Amino acid sequence: MAQRLVGLKAPDFEMESTRDLEDLSEKVKLSDYEGKWLVLFFYPLDFTFVCPTEITALSDRYEEFADLDADILGVSTDSKFSHRAWIKTPRSENGLGEINFPLGADTTHKVSRDYGVLIEEEGVALRGLFIIDPEGIVRYQVVTDNNIGRSVDETLRVLQALQTGGLCPSDWKPGQETL
Repeated sequence: MAQRLVGLKAPDFEMESTRDLEDLSEKVKLSDYEGKWLVLFFYPLDFTFVCPTEITALSDRYEEFADLDADILGVSTDSKFSHRAWIKTPRSENGLGEINFPLGADTTHKVSRDYGVLIEEEGVALRGLFIIDPEGIVRYQVVTDNNIGRSVDETLRVLQALQTGGLCPSDWKPGQETL
């Protein structure tokens, strides 16, 4: 299932997305993020319980990632049509509402498989998060059980630690000395 990708070239991808929410004609591909940091995260399914808490939390803090020259892309095995319906559903009705980054539609399961997060027998992804550097190298990966949401604070902390280029001790926070 999950394989080590850290230190390796990120698996290339191209898939349909919600980048153009109205006509859904714009695909998203790894090369779109060349020269920037990318927080690529996988989640199991649209219209579920934990997933919207993560997606909206990341979206609400999108500017903090943008200030670090990073972009965000969420991916599940749902279709672009399901993604659009979920985005167009207000948060008050268990939808996402407007979000600040696209969702990729991995309907072939290839991207989830390539990143080692696909649960083959269910056709859904585990919660995988990958930070890819501006040269396309995976610098961080974490894969968790689908019942556990990820921390935006920790994702930002790890991104900032990676950007120092130094050795960051346990519980390092931005502004602290590196080793």
